[in-house]
Amino acid sequence: MSLAPTTAPAPGPDLTAELTGLADALRRAGVDIPAGAARAAVVALAALAQTPGPAAGEPSRAATYWATRLTLCSRPDDLAVFDEVFALWFDRAEWAGDVRRGVTLPTYRDVPVPGDQADAGDVEVASAPPTASRLEVLRHRDVAALDAEDRALVAHLLGRMAHRPAHRRSRRTRPGHHGRVDLRRVVREAVRTGGDPVHWPRRQRWPRPRRTVVLLDVSGSMRRYAETYLLFAHALVRSQPNAEVFSLGTRLTCLTRAFRSTDPQRSADEVARRVVDWSGGTRLGEGLAVFLDRWGRRGTARGAVVVVVSDGWERGDATLLGEQMEQLHRLAHRVVWANPNRARPGFAPRTAGLVAALPHVDAFVDGHSVAALEALTDEIAGSTRPGTAGGRRA
Repeated sequence: MSLAPTTAPAPGPDLTAELTGLADALRRAGVDIPAGAARAAVVALAALAQTPGPAAGEPSRAATYWATRLTLCSRPDDLAVFDEVFALWFDRAEWAGDVRRGVTLPTYRDVPVPGDQADAGDVEVASAPPTASRLEVLRHRDVAALDAEDRALVAHLLGRMAHRPAHRRSRRTRPGHHGRVDLRRVVREAVRTGGDPVHWPRRQRWPRPRRTVVLLDVSGSMRRYAETYLLFAHALVRSQPNAEVFSLGTRLTCLTRAFRSTDPQRSADEVARRVVDWSGGTRLGEGLAVFLDRWGRRGTARGAVVVVVSDGWERGDATLLGEQMEQLHRLAHRVVWANPNRARPGFAPRTAGLVAALPHVDAFVDGHSVAALEALTDEIAGSTRPGTAGGRRA
């Protein structure tokens, strides 16, 4: 990280509160801060302010950076995350809000849309409903470039999105029009008719829904899309009771229970409480290893459709990521990778993470717009529909 000029603004007047907030943001990003480190940072900055020299009086940004880095970081692996969070905290206002507050999501009912007359009485209409043509244009726009009003519309569209699971044939049967003759039922009914079978009832196999597992990258490079994918995951869990959602960053966090609530904002609050590495670094390989050890091999990933949502900017060991993706591919029915950057002109999967992971992926799809997410739901459902057979693996 290149430091800004030393004349850049320093922390606000409430130094203790400012540095305590920075320490909390670093903890949520996965930095292991030693006990008493925040107090040591305050003492260090106060000492610099009283020392004659460039740092006397109001601490400069460079003095603040080195005082906090030397006191809050205890591991070399945390330095990159520290640089990013420090920059977000003091420099970039549009990102600092996310880091300071955690996760915030717009509610589904903020803006009325055409066809929602039944809900019109539940909302306070602040402006004219958007036209169908505007919604159609909005469906294809990159969600990272939307303003607050359009993001609310996107939230509404995501809340109405139909999530269909993939299906597989079950060995269990039930009465139907096709399949084998149900001899037991034939005999029971023949007793009532003097031994003559009147008709020949049958039993047929019926498809069972496959589990959908979403592994969502919540690192700093995905922060512009994470909010949209949290809404996508909330609607998925609400429509598919056996779906599972995990966040991947510097650690793995199970979020399924957080999305059980019908209120998206309540789910967002619970996600903010659980995800301590929000907008932090990316160690997909280590996170996947934890997922496979604790959940994947025990049944969560077996025969499931696993969706990895990430831009592939792996800061950990790309070789480890490739090995874990290979194991995941052997366990799952299908592995789908959604990348928000894929639709950009000139995009090519050149990052080490994508190069290692893509050989073990069944589908590599866009993930930047509502239309792309609708296509993702079709990819999850696959070609197998209720009443049909198919699929790559059992």
